[in-house]
Amino acid sequence: MSNTRIIISLVYLLTSFTVKAQTIEVNQVGYQINAPKIAAVFNITNGTKFFITNISGTDTLFSAQLQPTRNDLYANNIPVQLADFSAFQQVGTFQLIVPGAINKPQIIIHLLPFNTIGKAVLKGYYYQRASMPLLPQYAGVWARPAGHPDNAVLIHESASTNERPAGSTIATPGGWYDAGDYNKYVVNSGITMYTLLSAYAHYASYFDTLTTNIPETGNGLPDIINELLYNLRWMLTMQDTDGGVYHKCTNAAFDGMVMPNAATQPRYVIEKTTAATLDFAAVMAQAAGIFAKWQNNRLPHLADSCKQAAVKAWQWAEQHPNLDYNQTAMNAKFKPAVTTGAYGDTHLMDEWFWAAAELAISTKDKPYINWLLQYKVTVAVIPSWNQVAALGMFSLLNHANQLPASLQPLIQNCKLQAIEVANYLLQHGNMAMHTVMGQSNNDFIWGSNAVAANQGMWLLQVFQLTGERRYLNGALSNADYLLGRNATGYCYITGFGTKSPMHPHHRPSIADGIQAPIPGLLVGGPNPSRQDGQIYPNNYPETAYTDNDKAYAANEIAINWNAPAVFLLNGLNYWSLQKAW
Repeated sequence: MSNTRIIISLVYLLTSFTVKAQTIEVNQVGYQINAPKIAAVFNITNGTKFFITNISGTDTLFSAQLQPTRNDLYANNIPVQLADFSAFQQVGTFQLIVPGAINKPQIIIHLLPFNTIGKAVLKGYYYQRASMPLLPQYAGVWARPAGHPDNAVLIHESASTNERPAGSTIATPGGWYDAGDYNKYVVNSGITMYTLLSAYAHYASYFDTLTTNIPETGNGLPDIINELLYNLRWMLTMQDTDGGVYHKCTNAAFDGMVMPNAATQPRYVIEKTTAATLDFAAVMAQAAGIFAKWQNNRLPHLADSCKQAAVKAWQWAEQHPNLDYNQTAMNAKFKPAVTTGAYGDTHLMDEWFWAAAELAISTKDKPYINWLLQYKVTVAVIPSWNQVAALGMFSLLNHANQLPASLQPLIQNCKLQAIEVANYLLQHGNMAMHTVMGQSNNDFIWGSNAVAANQGMWLLQVFQLTGERRYLNGALSNADYLLGRNATGYCYITGFGTKSPMHPHHRPSIADGIQAPIPGLLVGGPNPSRQDGQIYPNNYPETAYTDNDKAYAANEIAINWNAPAVFLLNGLNYWSLQKAW
Protein backbone atom coordinates (compact mmCIF):
# COMPACT_ATOMS: atom_id res chain seq x y z
CA MET A 1 0.00 0.00 0.00
CA SER A 2 1.33 3.44 -0.89
CA ASN A 3 1.99 6.17 1.69
CA THR A 4 -0.86 8.12 0.10
CA ARG A 5 -3.30 5.31 0.78
CA ILE A 6 -2.05 4.99 4.37
CA ILE A 7 -2.65 8.71 4.93
CA ILE A 8 -6.14 8.44 3.42
CA SER A 9 -6.87 5.48 5.72
CA LEU A 10 -5.87 7.53 8.76
CA VAL A 11 -8.01 10.46 7.64
CA TYR A 12 -11.05 8.22 7.21
CA LEU A 13 -10.43 6.55 10.57
CA LEU A 14 -10.33 9.92 12.27
CA THR A 15 -13.39 11.28 10.47
CA SER A 16 -15.31 8.17 11.56
CA PHE A 17 -15.60 9.88 14.91
CA THR A 18 -16.99 13.17 13.61
CA VAL A 19 -20.60 12.13 14.16
CA LYS A 20 -19.86 12.92 17.83
CA ALA A 21 -18.95 16.47 16.84
CA GLN A 22 -21.18 19.14 15.37
CA THR A 23 -21.60 17.88 11.80
CA ILE A 24 -24.12 17.95 8.97
CA GLU A 25 -24.68 14.79 6.92
CA VAL A 26 -26.35 14.94 3.52
CA ASN A 27 -27.08 12.83 0.48
CA GLN A 28 -23.72 13.46 -1.19
CA VAL A 29 -24.82 12.46 -4.70
CA GLY A 30 -27.83 14.69 -5.11
CA TYR A 31 -31.45 15.52 -4.34
CA GLN A 32 -34.38 15.36 -6.73
CA ILE A 33 -35.69 18.88 -7.24
CA ASN A 34 -39.37 18.20 -6.48
CA ALA A 35 -38.95 15.43 -3.90
CA PRO A 36 -38.35 15.61 -0.13
CA LYS A 37 -34.88 16.98 0.62
CA ILE A 38 -33.51 16.49 4.14
CA ALA A 39 -30.14 16.79 5.87
CA ALA A 40 -29.20 15.55 9.36
CA VAL A 41 -27.50 17.85 11.87
CA PHE A 42 -25.64 16.17 14.73
CA ASN A 43 -24.96 17.45 18.24
CA ILE A 44 -26.12 21.04 17.82
CA THR A 45 -28.62 20.81 20.62
CA ASN A 46 -29.54 24.50 20.63
CA GLY A 47 -29.61 24.98 16.86
CA THR A 48 -32.56 26.91 15.50
CA LYS A 49 -32.05 27.74 11.81
CA PHE A 50 -30.22 26.54 8.72
CA PHE A 51 -29.31 28.37 5.53
CA ILE A 52 -28.76 27.40 1.90
CA THR A 53 -26.37 29.72 0.10
CA ASN A 54 -24.64 29.86 -3.22
CA ILE A 55 -21.48 27.78 -3.39
CA SER A 56 -19.27 30.66 -2.27
CA GLY A 57 -21.48 31.39 0.72
CA THR A 58 -22.01 35.02 -0.25
CA ASP A 59 -25.74 34.89 -1.00
CA THR A 60 -28.44 33.26 1.13
CA LEU A 61 -31.05 31.61 -1.08
CA PHE A 62 -33.19 29.78 1.48
CA SER A 63 -33.52 29.45 5.24
CA ALA A 64 -35.81 27.61 7.62
CA GLN A 65 -36.10 26.31 11.16
CA LEU A 66 -34.33 23.13 12.21
CA GLN A 67 -36.71 20.45 13.45
CA PRO A 68 -36.80 19.57 17.16
CA THR A 69 -33.99 17.41 18.50
CA ARG A 70 -34.39 13.63 18.56
CA ASN A 71 -31.84 11.12 19.77
CA ASP A 72 -30.61 8.50 17.31
CA LEU A 73 -31.24 5.32 19.29
CA TYR A 74 -28.82 3.10 17.37
CA ALA A 75 -25.97 5.62 17.21
CA ASN A 76 -25.31 6.08 20.93
CA ASN A 77 -28.33 8.40 21.28
CA ILE A 78 -26.59 11.19 19.37
CA PRO A 79 -28.90 14.23 19.25
CA VAL A 80 -30.09 14.90 15.70
CA GLN A 81 -32.01 17.76 14.16
CA LEU A 82 -33.31 17.60 10.62
CA ALA A 83 -32.95 20.39 8.08
CA ASP A 84 -35.88 20.02 5.68
CA PHE A 85 -35.35 22.09 2.54
CA SER A 86 -37.96 20.35 0.37
CA ALA A 87 -39.46 23.74 -0.45
CA PHE A 88 -36.19 24.89 -2.04
CA GLN A 89 -36.62 23.89 -5.68
CA GLN A 90 -33.71 25.20 -7.69
CA VAL A 91 -31.29 23.14 -9.79
CA GLY A 92 -27.63 23.63 -8.98
CA THR A 93 -24.87 23.13 -6.42
CA PHE A 94 -25.25 24.98 -3.14
CA GLN A 95 -23.87 25.14 0.39
CA LEU A 96 -25.75 24.15 3.54
CA ILE A 97 -24.87 26.16 6.64
CA VAL A 98 -25.89 25.58 10.26
CA PRO A 99 -24.35 27.92 12.81
CA GLY A 100 -22.12 25.89 15.11
CA ALA A 101 -21.50 23.05 12.67
CA ILE A 102 -17.90 22.30 11.74
CA ASN A 103 -18.70 21.56 8.09
CA LYS A 104 -20.63 23.25 5.30
CA PRO A 105 -21.56 20.42 2.91
CA GLN A 106 -22.40 20.88 -0.72
CA ILE A 107 -26.00 20.32 -1.71
CA ILE A 108 -26.60 19.13 -5.28
CA ILE A 109 -30.14 19.46 -6.62
CA HIS A 110 -31.01 17.95 -10.00
CA LEU A 111 -33.90 16.65 -12.08
CA LEU A 112 -32.21 13.21 -12.26
CA PRO A 113 -29.73 13.07 -9.37
CA PHE A 114 -29.24 9.30 -9.57
CA ASN A 115 -28.56 9.06 -13.30
CA THR A 116 -24.79 8.61 -13.14
CA ILE A 117 -24.72 6.48 -10.01
CA GLY A 118 -27.58 4.34 -11.33
CA LYS A 119 -25.47 3.47 -14.35
CA ALA A 120 -22.43 2.85 -12.16
CA VAL A 121 -24.05 0.30 -9.86
CA LEU A 122 -25.17 -1.62 -12.95
CA LYS A 123 -21.73 -1.28 -14.54
CA GLY A 124 -20.36 -2.81 -11.33
CA TYR A 125 -21.36 -6.21 -12.71
CA TYR A 126 -19.10 -5.80 -15.71
CA TYR A 127 -16.14 -5.40 -13.35
CA GLN A 128 -17.17 -8.69 -11.66
CA ARG A 129 -17.06 -10.74 -14.86
CA ALA A 130 -15.05 -13.94 -14.81
CA SER A 131 -13.33 -15.57 -17.79
CA MET A 132 -12.83 -12.47 -19.94
CA PRO A 133 -10.38 -9.55 -20.05
CA LEU A 134 -11.66 -6.12 -19.09
CA LEU A 135 -10.37 -3.82 -21.83
CA PRO A 136 -9.37 -0.17 -21.32
CA GLN A 137 -12.10 1.18 -23.60
CA TYR A 138 -14.69 -0.28 -21.22
CA ALA A 139 -12.92 -0.57 -17.87
CA GLY A 140 -10.70 2.52 -17.98
CA VAL A 141 -7.86 2.39 -15.46
CA TRP A 142 -9.40 -0.78 -13.97
CA ALA A 143 -8.68 -2.82 -17.11
CA ARG A 144 -7.25 -6.26 -16.35
CA PRO A 145 -6.44 -9.60 -17.99
CA ALA A 146 -8.94 -12.43 -17.96
CA GLY A 147 -9.06 -14.68 -14.93
CA HIS A 148 -10.59 -18.08 -14.32
CA PRO A 149 -11.38 -19.39 -17.80
CA ASP A 150 -13.28 -22.23 -16.07
CA ASN A 151 -13.19 -24.32 -19.24
CA ALA A 152 -11.90 -27.41 -17.41
CA VAL A 153 -13.52 -27.38 -13.97
CA LEU A 154 -13.13 -30.54 -11.89
CA ILE A 155 -16.04 -32.59 -10.64
CA HIS A 156 -15.62 -32.63 -6.86
CA GLU A 157 -16.01 -35.96 -5.07
CA SER A 158 -19.27 -34.69 -3.59
CA ALA A 159 -20.71 -34.22 -7.09
CA SER A 160 -19.48 -37.47 -8.61
CA THR A 161 -21.84 -39.55 -10.78
CA ASN A 162 -21.33 -42.43 -13.18
CA GLU A 163 -21.64 -40.04 -16.07
CA ARG A 164 -19.42 -37.40 -14.48
CA PRO A 165 -17.02 -39.12 -12.08
CA ALA A 166 -14.81 -37.24 -9.63
CA GLY A 167 -11.83 -35.72 -11.35
CA SER A 168 -13.47 -35.43 -14.75
CA THR A 169 -14.05 -31.94 -16.05
CA ILE A 170 -16.80 -29.74 -17.43
CA ALA A 171 -16.75 -26.23 -18.88
CA THR A 172 -18.54 -23.59 -16.82
CA PRO A 173 -17.08 -20.26 -17.99
CA GLY A 174 -18.39 -16.76 -17.53
CA GLY A 175 -20.66 -15.44 -14.83
CA TRP A 176 -19.91 -12.92 -12.11
CA TYR A 177 -17.50 -13.28 -9.23
CA ASP A 178 -19.77 -13.42 -6.22
CA ALA A 179 -18.26 -10.79 -3.95
CA GLY A 180 -14.79 -9.85 -2.85
CA ASP A 181 -13.69 -13.38 -3.73
CA TYR A 182 -13.40 -15.18 -7.08
CA ASN A 183 -15.96 -17.95 -6.66
CA LYS A 184 -19.39 -18.32 -8.27
CA TYR A 185 -22.38 -19.45 -6.21
CA VAL A 186 -25.75 -20.43 -7.71
CA VAL A 187 -27.81 -19.54 -4.62
CA ASN A 188 -26.53 -15.98 -4.45
CA SER A 189 -26.75 -15.61 -8.22
CA GLY A 190 -30.40 -16.58 -7.84
CA ILE A 191 -31.59 -13.57 -5.87
CA THR A 192 -29.24 -11.30 -7.82
CA MET A 193 -30.66 -12.38 -11.17
CA TYR A 194 -34.23 -12.05 -9.88
CA THR A 195 -33.63 -8.51 -8.68
CA LEU A 196 -32.05 -7.34 -11.93
CA LEU A 197 -34.63 -9.13 -14.09
CA SER A 198 -37.35 -7.50 -11.98
CA ALA A 199 -35.73 -4.09 -12.36
CA TYR A 200 -35.97 -4.50 -16.12
CA ALA A 201 -39.54 -5.82 -15.91
CA HIS A 202 -40.65 -2.79 -13.89
CA TYR A 203 -38.72 -0.13 -15.77
CA ALA A 204 -38.22 -1.56 -19.27
CA SER A 205 -38.70 1.71 -21.10
CA TYR A 206 -36.02 3.29 -18.91
CA PHE A 207 -33.50 0.47 -19.23
CA ASP A 208 -34.08 0.11 -22.96
CA THR A 209 -32.11 3.32 -23.48
CA LEU A 210 -29.67 3.08 -20.54
CA THR A 211 -26.12 2.39 -21.73
CA THR A 212 -23.14 1.56 -19.54
CA ASN A 213 -20.29 1.22 -22.07
CA ILE A 214 -19.78 -2.53 -21.98
CA PRO A 215 -18.53 -4.65 -24.91
CA GLU A 216 -22.08 -5.55 -25.96
CA THR A 217 -23.41 -1.96 -25.97
CA GLY A 218 -25.21 -1.27 -29.24
CA ASN A 219 -25.93 -4.89 -30.16
CA GLY A 220 -29.70 -4.41 -30.17
CA LEU A 221 -30.26 -5.45 -26.56
CA PRO A 222 -30.43 -3.21 -23.47
CA ASP A 223 -27.19 -3.25 -21.50
CA ILE A 224 -28.92 -4.62 -18.40
CA ILE A 225 -30.07 -7.59 -20.51
CA ASN A 226 -26.56 -8.05 -21.91
CA GLU A 227 -25.20 -8.12 -18.39
CA LEU A 228 -27.84 -10.58 -17.22
CA LEU A 229 -27.06 -12.85 -20.17
CA TYR A 230 -23.42 -13.05 -19.15
CA ASN A 231 -24.38 -14.61 -15.82
CA LEU A 232 -27.37 -16.58 -17.08
CA ARG A 233 -25.27 -18.46 -19.62
CA TRP A 234 -22.91 -19.45 -16.83
CA MET A 235 -25.83 -20.64 -14.70
CA LEU A 236 -27.03 -22.88 -17.53
CA THR A 237 -23.68 -24.68 -17.49
CA MET A 238 -24.18 -25.49 -13.80
CA GLN A 239 -27.12 -27.81 -14.49
CA ASP A 240 -26.20 -31.48 -14.62
CA THR A 241 -27.72 -33.72 -17.27
CA ASP A 242 -30.24 -35.07 -14.74
CA GLY A 243 -31.62 -31.59 -14.04
CA GLY A 244 -29.93 -30.99 -10.69
CA VAL A 245 -27.75 -27.92 -10.24
CA TYR A 246 -24.30 -27.75 -8.69
CA HIS A 247 -24.19 -25.55 -5.61
CA LYS A 248 -21.10 -23.59 -6.64
CA CYS A 249 -18.04 -23.30 -8.86
CA THR A 250 -15.15 -22.65 -6.52
CA ASN A 251 -11.60 -23.13 -5.40
CA ALA A 252 -11.13 -25.43 -2.44
CA ALA A 253 -9.98 -22.38 -0.44
CA PHE A 254 -10.21 -18.64 -0.92
CA ASP A 255 -7.56 -16.99 -3.09
CA GLY A 256 -5.13 -14.52 -1.64
CA MET A 257 -5.42 -10.81 -2.34
CA VAL A 258 -4.31 -11.15 -5.96
CA MET A 259 -5.70 -10.21 -9.36
CA PRO A 260 -7.95 -12.77 -11.09
CA ASN A 261 -5.32 -13.85 -13.64
CA ALA A 262 -2.90 -14.59 -10.78
CA ALA A 263 -5.44 -16.83 -9.00
CA THR A 264 -4.77 -20.27 -10.47
CA GLN A 265 -5.94 -22.79 -7.86
CA PRO A 266 -7.90 -25.78 -9.25
CA ARG A 267 -11.60 -25.12 -9.66
CA TYR A 268 -14.42 -27.51 -8.72
CA VAL A 269 -18.15 -27.81 -9.09
CA ILE A 270 -19.57 -28.97 -5.77
CA GLU A 271 -22.51 -31.23 -4.96
CA LYS A 272 -26.01 -30.60 -6.29
CA THR A 273 -28.45 -29.14 -3.74
CA THR A 274 -32.17 -28.54 -3.58
CA ALA A 275 -31.78 -24.83 -2.81
CA ALA A 276 -29.47 -24.20 -5.77
CA THR A 277 -31.75 -26.21 -8.07
CA LEU A 278 -34.93 -24.40 -7.00
CA ASP A 279 -33.28 -20.98 -7.24
CA PHE A 280 -32.06 -21.96 -10.71
CA ALA A 281 -35.57 -23.10 -11.69
CA ALA A 282 -37.05 -19.80 -10.52
CA VAL A 283 -34.50 -17.67 -12.38
CA MET A 284 -34.81 -19.64 -15.61
CA ALA A 285 -38.60 -19.46 -15.55
CA GLN A 286 -38.50 -15.71 -14.89
CA ALA A 287 -35.86 -15.17 -17.58
CA ALA A 288 -37.93 -17.13 -20.10
CA GLY A 289 -40.74 -14.61 -19.81
CA ILE A 290 -38.47 -11.60 -20.19
CA PHE A 291 -36.21 -12.96 -22.96
CA ALA A 292 -39.25 -13.95 -25.05
CA LYS A 293 -39.30 -10.30 -26.12
CA TRP A 294 -36.30 -10.99 -28.39
CA GLN A 295 -37.00 -14.59 -29.40
CA ASN A 296 -37.64 -13.66 -33.03
CA ASN A 297 -34.42 -11.71 -33.51
CA ARG A 298 -31.61 -11.26 -31.02
CA LEU A 299 -32.21 -14.29 -28.77
CA PRO A 300 -33.80 -17.10 -30.79
CA HIS A 301 -34.72 -20.19 -28.76
CA LEU A 302 -33.22 -18.84 -25.51
CA ALA A 303 -36.57 -18.35 -23.79
CA ASP A 304 -37.56 -21.92 -24.65
CA SER A 305 -34.22 -23.25 -23.43
CA CYS A 306 -34.64 -21.40 -20.12
CA LYS A 307 -38.16 -22.75 -19.64
CA GLN A 308 -37.06 -26.32 -20.36
CA ALA A 309 -34.15 -25.98 -17.93
CA ALA A 310 -36.52 -24.65 -15.26
CA VAL A 311 -38.95 -27.54 -15.65
CA LYS A 312 -36.13 -30.09 -15.55
CA ALA A 313 -34.73 -28.50 -12.40
CA TRP A 314 -38.13 -28.58 -10.68
CA GLN A 315 -38.52 -32.25 -11.54
CA TRP A 316 -35.11 -33.01 -10.03
CA ALA A 317 -36.00 -31.08 -6.89
CA GLU A 318 -39.21 -33.09 -6.52
CA GLN A 319 -37.07 -36.23 -6.48
CA HIS A 320 -34.52 -34.67 -4.07
CA PRO A 321 -36.61 -32.33 -1.88
CA ASN A 322 -34.24 -31.86 1.07
CA LEU A 323 -30.62 -31.95 -0.07
CA ASP A 324 -29.18 -29.05 1.88
CA TYR A 325 -25.58 -27.86 1.65
CA ASN A 326 -23.70 -28.73 4.83
CA GLN A 327 -20.07 -27.94 4.13
CA THR A 328 -18.77 -29.40 7.40
CA ALA A 329 -20.51 -32.72 6.83
CA MET A 330 -19.41 -32.76 3.19
CA ASN A 331 -15.78 -32.18 4.13
CA ALA A 332 -15.91 -35.14 6.50
CA LYS A 333 -16.78 -37.42 3.58
CA PHE A 334 -15.16 -35.94 0.49
CA LYS A 335 -11.86 -34.44 -0.60
CA PRO A 336 -10.52 -31.91 -1.06
CA ALA A 337 -12.06 -30.03 1.86
CA VAL A 338 -13.83 -26.88 0.72
CA THR A 339 -13.73 -23.74 2.88
CA THR A 340 -15.22 -21.05 0.62
CA GLY A 341 -18.66 -19.50 1.09
CA ALA A 342 -21.28 -22.08 2.06
CA TYR A 343 -24.67 -20.45 1.35
CA GLY A 344 -26.28 -23.34 3.21
CA ASP A 345 -30.03 -23.22 3.82
CA THR A 346 -32.07 -25.84 5.65
CA HIS A 347 -35.46 -24.09 5.36
CA LEU A 348 -36.54 -24.46 1.75
CA MET A 349 -40.27 -23.75 1.71
CA ASP A 350 -39.58 -20.21 0.48
CA GLU A 351 -37.45 -21.56 -2.39
CA TRP A 352 -40.26 -23.95 -3.35
CA PHE A 353 -42.75 -21.08 -3.30
CA TRP A 354 -40.59 -18.82 -5.43
CA ALA A 355 -39.88 -21.53 -8.01
CA ALA A 356 -43.55 -22.57 -8.16
CA ALA A 357 -44.62 -18.95 -8.63
CA GLU A 358 -42.20 -18.33 -11.50
CA LEU A 359 -43.06 -21.62 -13.21
CA ALA A 360 -46.79 -20.97 -12.84
CA ILE A 361 -46.32 -17.57 -14.45
CA SER A 362 -44.09 -18.91 -17.22
CA THR A 363 -45.90 -22.15 -18.09
CA LYS A 364 -49.47 -21.76 -16.69
CA ASP A 365 -49.26 -25.50 -15.98
CA LYS A 366 -51.46 -27.06 -13.31
CA PRO A 367 -48.74 -28.76 -11.19
CA TYR A 368 -47.26 -25.39 -10.23
CA ILE A 369 -50.65 -23.73 -9.79
CA ASN A 370 -51.82 -26.61 -7.61
CA TRP A 371 -48.66 -26.36 -5.52
CA LEU A 372 -49.32 -22.65 -4.94
CA LEU A 373 -52.92 -23.33 -3.95
CA GLN A 374 -51.69 -25.50 -1.08
CA TYR A 375 -49.17 -22.92 0.17
CA LYS A 376 -49.97 -20.64 3.09
CA VAL A 377 -48.25 -17.34 2.32
CA THR A 378 -46.53 -15.55 5.16
CA VAL A 379 -44.12 -12.99 3.77
CA ALA A 380 -42.96 -10.55 6.40
CA VAL A 381 -39.22 -10.68 5.79
CA ILE A 382 -37.20 -8.36 3.58
CA PRO A 383 -35.58 -10.59 0.92
CA SER A 384 -32.08 -11.99 1.22
CA TRP A 385 -30.32 -14.93 -0.41
CA ASN A 386 -31.89 -17.40 2.04
CA GLN A 387 -35.26 -15.62 2.40
CA VAL A 388 -36.82 -15.57 -1.06
CA ALA A 389 -40.57 -15.87 -0.46
CA ALA A 390 -41.00 -12.16 -1.23
CA LEU A 391 -39.57 -12.76 -4.70
CA GLY A 392 -42.38 -15.15 -5.53
CA MET A 393 -44.91 -12.86 -3.90
CA PHE A 394 -44.00 -9.82 -5.99
CA SER A 395 -43.78 -11.89 -9.17
CA LEU A 396 -47.34 -13.10 -8.60
CA LEU A 397 -48.49 -9.54 -7.96
CA ASN A 398 -46.79 -8.26 -11.09
CA HIS A 399 -48.45 -10.93 -13.25
CA ALA A 400 -51.83 -11.09 -11.50
CA ASN A 401 -53.86 -10.39 -14.63
CA GLN A 402 -52.18 -13.27 -16.47
CA LEU A 403 -52.98 -15.90 -13.85
CA PRO A 404 -56.14 -18.00 -13.41
CA ALA A 405 -59.03 -17.14 -11.15
CA SER A 406 -58.09 -19.95 -8.76
CA LEU A 407 -54.91 -18.05 -7.79
CA GLN A 408 -56.57 -14.66 -7.25
CA PRO A 409 -57.29 -15.19 -3.51
CA LEU A 410 -53.62 -16.05 -3.00
CA ILE A 411 -52.58 -12.99 -5.00
CA GLN A 412 -54.90 -10.74 -3.00
CA ASN A 413 -53.37 -12.12 0.20
CA CYS A 414 -49.91 -11.35 -1.22
CA LYS A 415 -50.96 -7.78 -1.90
CA LEU A 416 -52.26 -7.31 1.62
CA GLN A 417 -49.04 -8.65 3.10
CA ALA A 418 -46.85 -6.52 0.83
CA ILE A 419 -48.74 -3.40 1.92
CA GLU A 420 -48.70 -4.44 5.57
CA VAL A 421 -44.90 -4.76 5.56
CA ALA A 422 -44.56 -1.45 3.71
CA ASN A 423 -46.75 0.27 6.30
CA TYR A 424 -44.65 -1.21 9.08
CA LEU A 425 -41.50 0.13 7.44
CA LEU A 426 -42.97 3.63 7.26
CA GLN A 427 -44.56 3.69 10.71
CA HIS A 428 -41.54 2.35 12.56
CA GLY A 429 -38.76 4.09 10.69
CA ASN A 430 -35.77 5.80 12.27
CA MET A 431 -37.46 8.97 13.45
CA ALA A 432 -34.22 10.74 14.34
CA MET A 433 -32.75 10.36 10.84
CA HIS A 434 -36.11 10.22 9.02
CA THR A 435 -35.05 7.10 7.11
CA VAL A 436 -36.86 3.81 6.81
CA MET A 437 -33.53 2.11 7.42
CA GLY A 438 -32.56 1.84 11.07
CA GLN A 439 -35.91 1.06 12.63
CA SER A 440 -34.40 -1.67 14.79
CA ASN A 441 -31.13 -3.24 15.78
CA ASN A 442 -32.01 -6.09 13.39
CA ASP A 443 -31.44 -3.82 10.39
CA PHE A 444 -27.72 -3.67 11.17
CA ILE A 445 -26.59 -7.13 10.13
CA TRP A 446 -23.94 -8.44 7.76
CA GLY A 447 -24.95 -6.66 4.55
CA SER A 448 -27.01 -4.01 6.31
CA ASN A 449 -26.76 -1.72 3.31
CA ALA A 450 -28.52 -4.41 1.27
CA VAL A 451 -31.26 -4.36 3.92
CA ALA A 452 -31.69 -0.64 3.22
CA ALA A 453 -31.68 -1.17 -0.56
CA ASN A 454 -34.13 -4.08 -0.36
CA GLN A 455 -36.44 -2.08 1.89
CA GLY A 456 -36.35 0.63 -0.77
CA MET A 457 -37.08 -1.90 -3.50
CA TRP A 458 -40.04 -3.23 -1.50
CA LEU A 459 -41.45 0.27 -1.06
CA LEU A 460 -41.06 1.11 -4.75
CA GLN A 461 -43.05 -1.98 -5.67
CA VAL A 462 -45.80 -1.13 -3.20
CA PHE A 463 -45.85 2.41 -4.60
CA GLN A 464 -46.44 0.89 -8.02
CA LEU A 465 -49.25 -1.26 -6.59
CA THR A 466 -51.01 1.58 -4.76
CA GLY A 467 -49.90 4.87 -6.28
CA GLU A 468 -49.44 6.29 -2.76
CA ARG A 469 -46.50 8.69 -2.77
CA ARG A 470 -45.58 8.02 0.85
CA TYR A 471 -44.08 4.70 -0.22
CA LEU A 472 -42.03 6.43 -2.91
CA ASN A 473 -40.78 8.93 -0.34
CA GLY A 474 -39.87 6.08 2.02
CA ALA A 475 -37.79 4.45 -0.70
CA LEU A 476 -36.10 7.79 -1.36
CA SER A 477 -35.19 8.12 2.31
CA ASN A 478 -33.18 4.91 2.09
CA ALA A 479 -31.36 6.17 -0.99
CA ASP A 480 -30.44 9.21 1.09
CA TYR A 481 -29.22 6.87 3.84
CA LEU A 482 -26.99 4.90 1.49
CA LEU A 483 -25.59 8.05 -0.09
CA GLY A 484 -24.54 9.82 3.09
CA ARG A 485 -27.43 10.85 5.33
CA ASN A 486 -26.43 8.42 8.03
CA ALA A 487 -24.52 8.44 11.31
CA THR A 488 -21.15 7.56 9.74
CA GLY A 489 -21.31 10.20 7.03
CA TYR A 490 -20.22 7.70 4.36
CA CYS A 491 -21.66 7.44 0.90
CA TYR A 492 -21.52 3.64 0.83
CA ILE A 493 -21.06 3.24 -2.95
CA THR A 494 -17.46 3.32 -4.14
CA GLY A 495 -16.44 6.22 -6.36
CA PHE A 496 -19.26 8.56 -5.37
CA GLY A 497 -19.80 11.32 -2.87
CA THR A 498 -17.29 13.31 -0.86
CA LYS A 499 -16.59 10.48 1.60
CA SER A 500 -16.87 6.96 0.20
CA PRO A 501 -15.09 3.65 0.87
CA MET A 502 -11.51 3.57 -0.41
CA HIS A 503 -10.57 0.11 0.87
CA PRO A 504 -13.41 -2.36 0.22
CA HIS A 505 -12.80 -6.05 0.84
CA HIS A 506 -12.58 -6.73 -2.88
CA ARG A 507 -9.58 -8.48 -4.33
CA PRO A 508 -9.27 -6.54 -7.61
CA SER A 509 -9.61 -3.20 -5.82
CA ILE A 510 -6.86 -4.20 -3.40
CA ALA A 511 -4.45 -5.91 -5.81
CA ASP A 512 -4.61 -3.64 -8.87
CA GLY A 513 -2.22 -0.98 -7.54
CA ILE A 514 -4.73 1.78 -8.29
CA GLN A 515 -5.56 4.14 -5.44
CA ALA A 516 -9.28 4.41 -6.18
CA PRO A 517 -11.37 1.26 -5.81
CA ILE A 518 -13.49 -0.02 -8.67
CA PRO A 519 -16.52 2.31 -8.77
CA GLY A 520 -20.18 1.50 -8.40
CA LEU A 521 -19.90 -1.15 -5.67
CA LEU A 522 -22.10 -1.07 -2.57
CA VAL A 523 -20.20 -2.13 0.57
CA GLY A 524 -21.87 -4.17 3.29
CA GLY A 525 -22.27 -1.38 5.83
CA PRO A 526 -22.58 -1.16 9.62
CA ASN A 527 -22.44 -4.52 11.37
CA PRO A 528 -21.90 -4.57 15.15
CA SER A 529 -21.33 -8.35 15.11
CA ARG A 530 -17.92 -7.76 13.40
CA GLN A 531 -17.42 -11.39 12.38
CA ASP A 532 -14.07 -10.44 10.83
CA GLY A 533 -12.47 -9.76 14.25
CA GLN A 534 -11.24 -6.31 13.21
CA ILE A 535 -11.22 -3.25 15.45
CA TYR A 536 -13.94 -0.78 14.46
CA PRO A 537 -13.98 2.89 15.56
CA ASN A 538 -17.08 2.11 17.62
CA ASN A 539 -19.62 -0.66 17.94
CA TYR A 540 -23.00 1.06 18.08
CA PRO A 541 -25.23 -0.59 15.48
CA GLU A 542 -25.54 2.36 13.10
CA THR A 543 -21.86 3.33 13.33
CA ALA A 544 -20.19 -0.11 13.50
CA TYR A 545 -18.39 0.42 10.21
CA THR A 546 -14.78 0.81 9.17
CA ASP A 547 -13.22 1.45 5.77
CA ASN A 548 -10.71 -1.38 6.08
CA ASP A 549 -10.13 -4.06 3.43
CA LYS A 550 -9.71 -6.69 6.16
CA ALA A 551 -13.14 -5.86 7.63
CA TYR A 552 -15.10 -8.16 5.36
CA ALA A 553 -18.08 -8.18 7.73
CA ALA A 554 -18.69 -4.48 7.00
CA ASN A 555 -16.69 -3.56 3.91
CA GLU A 556 -16.98 -6.43 1.44
CA ILE A 557 -19.02 -6.04 -1.73
CA ALA A 558 -21.43 -8.63 -3.15
CA ILE A 559 -23.53 -9.08 -6.28
CA ASN A 560 -26.71 -9.59 -4.26
CA TRP A 561 -26.12 -6.28 -2.46
CA ASN A 562 -25.56 -4.28 -5.63
CA ALA A 563 -28.73 -5.63 -7.24
CA PRO A 564 -31.31 -3.86 -5.02
CA ALA A 565 -29.19 -0.70 -5.34
CA VAL A 566 -29.63 -1.02 -9.12
CA PHE A 567 -33.38 -1.42 -8.63
CA LEU A 568 -33.69 1.41 -6.10
CA LEU A 569 -31.56 4.11 -7.72
CA ASN A 570 -32.71 3.48 -11.27
CA GLY A 571 -36.29 3.06 -10.09
CA LEU A 572 -36.13 6.50 -8.48
CA ASN A 573 -34.77 7.88 -11.72
CA TYR A 574 -37.65 6.26 -13.60
CA TRP A 575 -40.22 7.85 -11.32
CA SER A 576 -38.47 11.21 -11.62
CA LEU A 577 -38.90 10.97 -15.39
CA GLN A 578 -42.56 10.05 -14.84
CA LYS A 579 -42.93 13.21 -12.71
CA ALA A 580 -44.12 11.18 -9.72
CA TRP A 581 -43.18 14.08 -7.42
